[in-house]
Amino acid sequence: MKRTLALSAALLSAVFGLQAKAQPLNNATVAFLMPDQASTRYEQHDYPGFVAQMKKICASCKVIYLNADGDATKQQQQFNSAIAQGAKAIVLDAVDTAAAASLVKQAQGQGIKVIAYDRPIPNAKADYYVSFDNEAIGKLIATSLVTSLKKMNIPAAQTGVLEINGSPTDAAAGLIKKGIHAGLASGGYKTLAEYDTPDWAPSKAQQWASGQVTRFSKQIIGVVAANDGTAGGAVAAFKAAGVNPVPPITGNDATMAGLQYIVAGLQYNTILKPSEIVAGAAADVAVALLKGEKPKADKMLFNTPSKLFVPTLITADNLKAEVIDKKLNGQPIVSAALLCKGYEDACKKLGINP
Repeated sequence: MKRTLALSAALLSAVFGLQAKAQPLNNATVAFLMPDQASTRYEQHDYPGFVAQMKKICASCKVIYLNADGDATKQQQQFNSAIAQGAKAIVLDAVDTAAAASLVKQAQGQGIKVIAYDRPIPNAKADYYVSFDNEAIGKLIATSLVTSLKKMNIPAAQTGVLEINGSPTDAAAGLIKKGIHAGLASGGYKTLAEYDTPDWAPSKAQQWASGQVTRFSKQIIGVVAANDGTAGGAVAAFKAAGVNPVPPITGNDATMAGLQYIVAGLQYNTILKPSEIVAGAAADVAVALLKGEKPKADKMLFNTPSKLFVPTLITADNLKAEVIDKKLNGQPIVSAALLCKGYEDACKKLGINP
């Protein structure tokens, strides 16, 4: 199921049927509004990727970047601030995807383009939606775990898995959850309990997982966690309870912590989805819409033209090949030196030399 990601900005433009045009758009202002800082990806990957692509295709454009810190009210204020500052296109990764519907309608009523980013906005038709395929992500991580359990000949009788989903206010988390359910349904292992993690907070995932470790004890043979943050919370819960070895735990986002946990054998898988790819695509779409063009879409999702990139599943078996050896803009996706800091011996076992 693994597919190679298209990593070049040129191919991104080709995907959308756009031609890179260097001429300025009269110093247009574009806002890039992200949802939280619980995940490090927004500061380290999404925003830099968006800015880099904007500089290539609209050097005179001004970019406003704001992060809502998981607060929907704060994001509404930031949205209004972006409009007040003259934004003509807003890329929105919504804290609360239901509440964001009114923001979309507000902006469009003023002729402002809205690109839903990472998280779809089901109750309003944004001008475009750009993301990795979240339902496919959920199915990938769950199916991978099931396959691993079967290879280890783990019996299904009197055992089961925990499911730690993302935020209940995040429509993308709902898609991941749907994919997880489909992946688990194919395996024959029952779900002992599941939890929707408010704000994707690792601490809340840890607290819930701790209770389940006490409740189910040795019945737990695996955990499907919807991202690396909630996976880290689950790892912490098992370690605090003295469980050794920690059962296989899934993840998503290929954060440094998640990748290091895979190297250390504390996390079974994650999803590699270099945020620079979707960020660059969002920049292409924003500029195209400001020019009056209609970016090509793969499909309609929630009545919105959409481009969904295919993610890559990462386990210890392919981490070196996919994360260290492959290049993004001429550089390793993750530096071996950074990945292996404090994990040198574990890296060597995977053939990774820092």
